[in-house]
Formats: sequence, structure tokens, C-alpha cells
Amino acid sequence: MAQDEPIEPDAATPYLPLFLRATGEPACVVGGGVVAARRVETLARAGAKVTVYAPKLDEEEFAPLRARFDFTHAAREPTRADLAGALLCYVATGDDAADERLYGALKGAGPPLSVADRPDLSAFISPSILDRSPLVVAVSTGGASPLLGRMLRARLETLIPAAYGRLAAFVGRSRAQVAAKLRSPLARRRFWERTLEGPIAELVLAHNEPAADAALTEALAREAEGRESTPLGEVYLVGAGPGDADLLTFRALRLLQKADVVLYDRLVDPSIVDLARREAERIYVGKRRNEHAAPQEEISEMLVRLARQGKRVLRLKGGDPFLFGRGGEEIERLAEAGVPFQVCPGVTAATACAAYAGIPLTHRDHAQACVFVTGHDRDGPLELDWETLLRPNQTVAVYMGLAHIEDLTAAFIARGADPALPVAIIDNGARAKQRVIVGVLADIAQKARAAALRGPTIIIVGTVVSLRGKLNWFAPERDDPA
Repeated sequence: MAQDEPIEPDAATPYLPLFLRATGEPACVVGGGVVAARRVETLARAGAKVTVYAPKLDEEEFAPLRARFDFTHAAREPTRADLAGALLCYVATGDDAADERLYGALKGAGPPLSVADRPDLSAFISPSILDRSPLVVAVSTGGASPLLGRMLRARLETLIPAAYGRLAAFVGRSRAQVAAKLRSPLARRRFWERTLEGPIAELVLAHNEPAADAALTEALAREAEGRESTPLGEVYLVGAGPGDADLLTFRALRLLQKADVVLYDRLVDPSIVDLARREAERIYVGKRRNEHAAPQEEISEMLVRLARQGKRVLRLKGGDPFLFGRGGEEIERLAEAGVPFQVCPGVTAATACAAYAGIPLTHRDHAQACVFVTGHDRDGPLELDWETLLRPNQTVAVYMGLAHIEDLTAAFIARGADPALPVAIIDNGARAKQRVIVGVLADIAQKARAAALRGPTIIIVGTVVSLRGKLNWFAPERDDPA
């Protein structure tokens, strides 16, 4: 292309994306309804000095804004002189004819105008905003489909955790420190690339900024002196939930994408393991009753060994790692070895499986308490606190109780429980192959054996089970008859 040949503008993208500094700047909103209120909130959150022009304000919409922000209300329409010096002006009266009339009267008065739902009358448009201050992402469709913009923003909400705002703030306040130590722009860029993908960033995201500050100072000292940096490994103890990948937390998904090695067991659904990054090594350490692929002590030592090799190690455990998941034993060993770790809680099996079976663990008319117990320990059946378990108006959720279901139900009855007390056994809860066996204490063991359940299972004991027929919403065709 010749140098003097004009470049044609791209008509498909007529808007120039910009971020305007609004703090302390005057801005105007014309209108007193819900749309105007949202514009006032957007401007006030950015620190603008907002004046709202409207004969009357919708108190239901504006009263909450008054409690949070300072803004001025002028009970009239604005004049051209009112707009002098303003950063921008929104016109949003809720009346199309009034909006068009005001646009004609105010156009050219100074600030750019934006008329609600009228891109053809707007010098600028407001994007859908993902706010992770100071990190902000704006999504716009050029006014073609604001709904699509909001849908895309919602998708980004799942990809950009709220903690990234804290990470951006950490980087912002550390820039001067890094610049003082590393004079070369290239050295600074490479340092930040390693930092934002490494354990220092993880410390910030885990709310441990004092440790992050210390680690940053040490890393800068090594970098400035040209010392070889020893890789710092870390262990992430992550709850995978009961099986449905949609129940993973945002944080769990992010850590899965970062890990170099993933250790998982049979309680973790394969669809969740598949969410790990493609290059990550996967190690199966699954355990069945009396059949361990790796003993617990060996798993703990493996975590230590891999972390000392400088790897980011993710220990993926079904449900929540601290609720009958032996997560406490694993991090005890990590703490003894001086290995950095963090814990990401998961949705525990009892709450999720009960919900997917249509059984509320508590209910005003049935249970005001819920007790979680395990049906066995490493040596076999437990001697449970029966006085606690048999209290009225409560639910008992039994983990790992299927192997001892006959002994368990017999013990309930022998200690005074009603043989007709409802019981549900949820097998492979919150998964596509979920099955639910419903019965009573007197017959649930027989039903469970007849159904040849393979587990994992959760046993729910209490009158809340009787609500299942009314509240079940998840795949009733997989039920086994009561």
C-alpha cells in the first residue's frame, strides 16, 4: 500500500474503547427512573460528582443510592449551561419522545451524550462491566445486543476470579519496588511473568499478602544478585465436590489449570480430572475399602517429594477435604516438612447428594439440626455417640456406612430409634448414574443389598426423607422403588 493512500475506517467497529478517569469529575444524568438510577450508580462508583436532573425521582430506586453515594438532585430538566464542564451526560428519562427532544436540545452543549437504548443518538455507549477493581473488563457489542454483552460478561465472571483484583492491586503497589531493583524493562517484564504465574501470586490470591511481600522481596534480591533461584513448589488441597463438575468452585478450577501434577482418587469424577491442564501429570492414588492403590502415608510422602522438586501439586479429593477426607493428615505432614500449601474447600457430599435427591437436611417442620458422622474408621465400624444421634428433630448423615448398613440400622433400633424412621441411601450422588434407595430403618439394609449398590454412598436418616416425593427435582427416573 502506498504511504499516501488513505486508510478506510472499519465501519463494523465505530466505537473507540476507552477508560475515562471519572474521579472528581462532574457528570450529568437526565431521568428519575430505574435506567437513570443504574447510570447514577455506575458514575458514582467511579467517583464522579453526579447531578441528576428530573422533576421527580423513583424513591424505590434512588433511596438505596443515597445511602451509598453522594449526588445532587435538580428537580427540573437541564439547560445547555448546566452541562458546561461535565465529563459526559446520560439521557434516560424512560420516555422515547422526551429522550429524543432532550437530545436535540442538549447536543453540542459540551459533553458527549448517551441516550438510553438509542445508539443512533449516542456519542458513546456503556459496556457491560466486570469489576475486579482495580482490574476492570468491559464488554460491548456496539449497541447491537446489550443482552449478549451481559451474557459474555457472565461467562467471564467464571473465568476471572474476584481475587484477581487483589492481585492487580498487589502488582500496582509493588511496581516501584521492582523498578528500583531491576532497571531493564525486559528484566522487569520477565520477572512479572514468572511472578504472576508462580507461588507469589498464589499467596496473594489466598489472602496471605504479608507472605507474598516477603517472598517478592527475596525473589527480587536473588534476581538482582544473579543468584540461581531454587524452584519453590506448593501443594493445593482441593475439594472436588461429590461428582458434578458444575459444583466445582472457581478457585478449584483455576488451581486445576495451574497444577503440574494432579493426585486423585476414585471418588473424583473423571470429568473433573479432565479439567486439569493438558500437560499436567495425573497420578491415581484411589482407595477402596480394604483395597488401597496407595496407603495414606505414602500419599502424604508423595506430596512432599513432588513439591520439593519444585512442582505445583494438586491433591484432588472427593467432597470437602476436611470432612472425613483425611485432608488434615496430609497437610500435617506438609507442615512438618515445611512445604507451602493451601486448602480449597469443596461442596461436601452430604449437602450436595441430599439436594440432588430432593431431601433438605434441615426443615422447620422436621429437623432443626444435622449431624455428620462416618460409618467406619481405619480399623472398621465406629462406636458412635448414640445419645447425640438419637436426639429428636434432627437429621443424621452417615458417610461411608454402606459396608456396615446392617449393624448400623440394627444399632439405631436397639438404642430406641423408631423402626419406621425414614432412611435414604444415595449412591453416586450428584452424578448421571445417581440412584436413591428409600426405606425405613427396619428394611433399608435389605433394600440396599438387593440393589447391589457399589458406592460411594451417603445415608440420610430422619423424617426429612419423607419430603423427597414432593421436592425431588433431579432425575427421578433413576430412583429405586421404596
